Amino acid sequence: MDFSSINWLAVVIAAVSAFVVGGLWYGPIFGKAWMAEMGYSEDDLKDANMVKIYGTAFVLEFIIALQLALFLNHGDTSPSIGQGAAYGFHIGFFFIALSMGVNALFSRTSLKLWFINGFYFVVLLTLMGVILTAM
Repeated sequence: MDFSSINWLAVVIAAVSAFVVGGLWYGPIFGKAWMAEMGYSEDDLKDANMVKIYGTAFVLEFIIALQLALFLNHGDTSPSIGQGAAYGFHIGFFFIALSMGVNALFSRTSLKLWFINGFYFVVLLTLMGVILTAM
């Protein structure tokens, strides 16, 4: 792996974008539906260790952004913003969302929960692809 071509600022911004997308996705867009599908109430979420959850989530999302940057920077040419979006979308949809769909089938969770959780990553990785190729 060649880390010399990594734009570290872009990786950090891409990782932070996960919090922006997640805040919207699991907040005003799908928050109530996600809580209902998970069987959570507002009180259930208040008891969570948010420092641990957000801190670990940021580390994991940073690693995701870094690996996507390494993937996008592999080879002799730099991908365009459109290619970055397309690669992010394809990884998000064909690898992550569909894998989560298989898990949802076997764990017998709802189609709605699969959509909410799986397509968060489609949107997120598409945005990360744009950020990483735009900077």
